[in-house]
Amino acid sequence: MRKILIGLGIVVVLLLAAVVAAPFLFKDRLRALADKQIAQRVRAKVQYDPNSIDVSVLHSFPDLTLDIKNLRVIGLDSFGRDTLAYLPSLRVGLDVMTVLKGQEIKINNVELDRPDVSLRVLKSGRTNWDVMISDSAAAAKGQDTSQVRLAIKGWKVTDGHLRYEDLTLPFRMEARQVNHTGSGDFASNVFEMTSKTTAGRLDMTYGGVAYVTDKKLDADVTMNMDLNKNLYTFKDNKIKLNDFPFSFAGAIGLPNATDITYDVTFRALETDFKTLLSLVPGVYTDKFKNVETSGQVAFDGYYKGTQNKLRMPGYGVNLAVTNGRFKYPDLPQEAKNINVQLVVDNPSGFTNNVKVNVSQFHLDLGPNPVDGNVTIDGLEPMKVDGRVKANVNLAEALKVYPVPGLSMRGQLAVDATGKGTYSKTQMPVVNAAIKMTNGYVKSNKFPAPIEDINLSGTVVNTTGQVNDTYVNLPQFHMVLEGEPLDGRLTAHNINQPVFDANVKGTVDLTKITKIFPLAGMTVTGRVSGNIAAAGNMADVEAGRYQNVKASGTVQAKNVTYKSKDLPQGVNISSAAGTFNNNQIVLQNVNGTAGSSDFAANGTVSNYLGYLFTPGQALKGTMNVTSHNFNANEWMVDPVSNKSTATGQGAPAKATGVLEIPKFFDLVLNSKVDNVTYDNLKLTNASGTVAVNNQIATLKDLTFNTLGATFGTTGSYNTQNLAHPKFDLGLNIKNLDFQNAFKAFNTVKALVPLAAAVQGVFGTNFNVSGEMGQDMFPKLSTLSGTGLFDIVKASVLQSPVLSQISSLTTLPELKNLQVLNKIVNAQIVNGNFVVKPFDLAIGDVKMTVGGSNSLAGLLSYVTAINAPTGKLGNALSGKLTQLTGVQNIQGTDRVTLGLNIGGSMASPVVKLTSGSLKDQGKAIVTNVVKTKLTDALLGLATKNRAKTDSTQKATATTQQNSQEQLNLELQKKKLEAQEKAKQAIGAGLNSLFGGRKKAAAPAVAPAAADTTRK
Repeated sequence: MRKILIGLGIVVVLLLAAVVAAPFLFKDRLRALADKQIAQRVRAKVQYDPNSIDVSVLHSFPDLTLDIKNLRVIGLDSFGRDTLAYLPSLRVGLDVMTVLKGQEIKINNVELDRPDVSLRVLKSGRTNWDVMISDSAAAAKGQDTSQVRLAIKGWKVTDGHLRYEDLTLPFRMEARQVNHTGSGDFASNVFEMTSKTTAGRLDMTYGGVAYVTDKKLDADVTMNMDLNKNLYTFKDNKIKLNDFPFSFAGAIGLPNATDITYDVTFRALETDFKTLLSLVPGVYTDKFKNVETSGQVAFDGYYKGTQNKLRMPGYGVNLAVTNGRFKYPDLPQEAKNINVQLVVDNPSGFTNNVKVNVSQFHLDLGPNPVDGNVTIDGLEPMKVDGRVKANVNLAEALKVYPVPGLSMRGQLAVDATGKGTYSKTQMPVVNAAIKMTNGYVKSNKFPAPIEDINLSGTVVNTTGQVNDTYVNLPQFHMVLEGEPLDGRLTAHNINQPVFDANVKGTVDLTKITKIFPLAGMTVTGRVSGNIAAAGNMADVEAGRYQNVKASGTVQAKNVTYKSKDLPQGVNISSAAGTFNNNQIVLQNVNGTAGSSDFAANGTVSNYLGYLFTPGQALKGTMNVTSHNFNANEWMVDPVSNKSTATGQGAPAKATGVLEIPKFFDLVLNSKVDNVTYDNLKLTNASGTVAVNNQIATLKDLTFNTLGATFGTTGSYNTQNLAHPKFDLGLNIKNLDFQNAFKAFNTVKALVPLAAAVQGVFGTNFNVSGEMGQDMFPKLSTLSGTGLFDIVKASVLQSPVLSQISSLTTLPELKNLQVLNKIVNAQIVNGNFVVKPFDLAIGDVKMTVGGSNSLAGLLSYVTAINAPTGKLGNALSGKLTQLTGVQNIQGTDRVTLGLNIGGSMASPVVKLTSGSLKDQGKAIVTNVVKTKLTDALLGLATKNRAKTDSTQKATATTQQNSQEQLNLELQKKKLEAQEKAKQAIGAGLNSLFGGRKKAAAPAVAPAAADTTRK
């Protein structure tokens, strides 16, 4: 016993020692390994804090656990703003012996806590999860691929969130509250993998239609994994959506690098109608277990074929409901005689070849029957033959199906038939009628009931031609909280409708949007009007508004609007308008936009074309005034095209790009007392802004800021929101050098000499370039030319002047005073080039010119003509060497040539020439010309490279487009071949009296084999 206790004690001591020592012994090594593997094997941005990596032996003993917190994987290129995965807690179980020996490290298990994973497939077929670099690709780069090996035996996901979106289909799936465990020996080539998955909420949509909404998922799956053959076979499995259980049989294979093969069947495991009822939205609640049901269900289908760039597997679904019935125990009526026969079949897999046959749909909602049937053959074009007929007393319907907090009354009748082909040029022969009598709707969510709802309408097409469709709504009436709304509408000729409509009444937008919510938007206020319109859309599109009869008045009070794209919101306290065929006249429009107030009036034309014809612009002239306007709130993110404002107050600084709206052709005469832009305050802003084709043209725009007067004429272009451009003429008067240097990054980068200047200047400068995403110019794109009018300037304590004064032994050059001097300058290829200008400091003459780069490097030259007697003896010796004149002191004046390099903080001044001639102007001019020529050559090279890059990108895009087009043509060809085969097969079957068309399956016992024959 004593030996056992000693042995146990030794084990405990060793375990404690391992717990204490593991972080110190392995943490740095495993952190370095993780960094290296991510850098070499992951084609994405991986963000995590290296200090958050921890190592322990307790969590998955005897394995060593590597714990990484808050790891984020972000895609590249097209997915550069997409988070592929956010992993708050990632635990990786490592084989401890492989870590100790320093050999190839084996990963035995993986655990994810609260992961958020988003998988996307673009229309081009690109996937955002293709981020791992293969062993062969890594080996080709000479990288070591033997340091890590997957030998996973188990994995676990807790409270996960998974999104999958495939735009090629289009299909979308989202699962929340996902818990998943799995096990299997991936170190072997043939083994069984078992998994258990639950999801608290599962949603699936296909083609914009929601097929699975807010369902619970419970799945137990066992698969045989043959890694040698890349074949994965379903064994025991049971999957439940809410209470509806079904299972799979068959296999999925990966025979090569491009194909996935499917041979899978599925079937319901129970025949009780109640299991299918659990999938109906709103039914599956805590009270579901008490619902009385009867009836039977049969459900089966298949998914078979090859998936690759050209093909998708074929599929089919059979559903039969026989004599279904349900009754809620606390409601007096029941739904009964529920009979459904549904067959979906598409053996070729091409979406356009699908066939849907709902041969029977019937149910009785209490005493009210609902009947329908439809067959669909193909999608483009779509052959349709169907009918729906119902005459439902809404009050009786609520006695069958509970909707908490909802009251309804009235009679709703629908009778519609359609038969024929639906395409871009055809539509089925249609005869549809709808009628609502004495309708009433009241919900706990609504502020007031909608009462006295009466409407009747028909949609009729007797020929199958699109333009022979007639819509007639002769009367519509409703009352909302005592306020009536009436209207009527007739229309025909779908391509270019001929219409006649009238609406009259007052609408409380607050109540309407609570009844009919607008996703992501909040609208309040009251709008009243009397609007009539009659005419032909052909006249609208051609601009023949004189042929359209439109008239009316509209008044709005306290209308507010907010959305995700416009979180700062717009509030119109009052507005009135009248309109006719040609224009809308706006009067007394007052309100706020975010924190900015405004008042407006004016006229708007072409509103009919703007509303009804895509691509036509809204035209007009508006007069806008404001006391305070905050431009920071109206910036737009160039990638998401959404506002950067939060709606929680104005941002402190400008973020994003100021976007010019599409399809506006407006002239805005504006006057604003105070403007906030970034950290600048502008006053007395006025001028004209013409907006057209996403270009704002500024004319005589003036404002005051920093104690100076600014005038601007030019344009701002956001046709490419990622690269907005501008071309402006600036006229600035009385701007303080220090204020300009502190306020404008452009001045700091292009004119660093201004840091040492005290005084006032003006400028007349034309400049063009590209705006950055902070709405400040991208300095590397600037080009321009103009002049600076230095009214008064003092250059004090400048390191440059100090060195010049010391080198020339001219103390008067240490501080300069400049009055009324014109300086010409040019911006080329990111260089600020100052053309030669002259200064006189007493009897010393000075010529200056040169350039500085965006990096802050100085490249100036100055020529100083001074009396020889002012120069010191040491400098005289240097000048004798430069000029070859032995008695330099015997001359009257001398010209010194100096180069100024380095930076403002650390300048380098060198004496480069000396001359007895007064040729300072020539020296500086020649040097500046050379610098200007070099800058222009650099710009030409840069533009050529940009053009070459654009052409290459265009060629790549065209090649990809051609490949995609060829792919689509091949798909169409195969699709047509498969459709022809089906037609020939059906014809031969009919000709020779073959087997009859298969009907929907009869109800089978739960254990019956319902695989596809």
